[in-house]
Amino acid sequence: MIRSMTGFGDASTQEGGEHYFAEVKSLNNKYFKAVIRLPDALQALEAELETVLRNRLSRGTVTLVASCSVSSAAAAYSINQGALARYIEQLVSTPGVDAGAINIASLLSLPGVLQPPEGEADRLQRARGILVRLTNQACDKLIEMRAREGEALRTELLAHKATIAERLSHISVRAPIVVSDYEKRLKQRIDALLEAAGARVDAVDVIREIAAYAERTDIAEEVMRLSGHLVQFEELLSHAEPRPVGRTLDFLAQEMLREANTIASKSPDAEISRHIVEVKGAIDRIKEQAANAE
Repeated sequence: MIRSMTGFGDASTQEGGEHYFAEVKSLNNKYFKAVIRLPDALQALEAELETVLRNRLSRGTVTLVASCSVSSAAAAYSINQGALARYIEQLVSTPGVDAGAINIASLLSLPGVLQPPEGEADRLQRARGILVRLTNQACDKLIEMRAREGEALRTELLAHKATIAERLSHISVRAPIVVSDYEKRLKQRIDALLEAAGARVDAVDVIREIAAYAERTDIAEEVMRLSGHLVQFEELLSHAEPRPVGRTLDFLAQEMLREANTIASKSPDAEISRHIVEVKGAIDRIKEQAANAE
């Protein structure tokens, strides 16, 4: 089973007056890259949540956005009145400072003025288990979407493979005809020249020339290797269990293109060249689609 690299999933829950939310989305990337966005109070969970993502997804740029909102008064930070009074006292006693112009918002941002609510460590520990669970649930949905898109991707890749196989079958039939046609043309030219010059050529020399031409234009090995790549290509797409195959498909497409280029360079036949153009076009489309596969 092949899976796409693009997908989306989310999950949320309400527990103990607190609302938790996790959203995971993925885009194409040659490797795995995690982008995690958490509120300041949950930053300590970043490494653990990234591990969850790495365990579930092998490739792509994966973005996780998680949050926790508390509706109760217990979530409010407390003001350290002693620290606040000391800051005000110092400001008022500073020459040139207008006591009426003191900005309370600026004071609240000073170190030590706002104290986190009691039980913050307990809340973080509770959030850890919940967000790990929600991240896994969001990954389940994302993987399900990836599988659906992967099935469409597999259908398209197999269509390109069928195109290559069809053109390759025509090339296999045409290749020996090319040598036979060359032999006929060569004999006709020789006969015409000999008749005009009144000379003769040893048949062995003609056979030697034909054999040299056949060897130069022999594409049987390249056709066989390209056919073998197509078999491996279909095997990669036919596994029942999901597994990352994107990089292997990309490498295989490069090898297929190498064989197609060799066939194009060795065969002077126009009909084979037309088939190879279509083969190379299908391989290019395979490379483009392989970049979308996990």
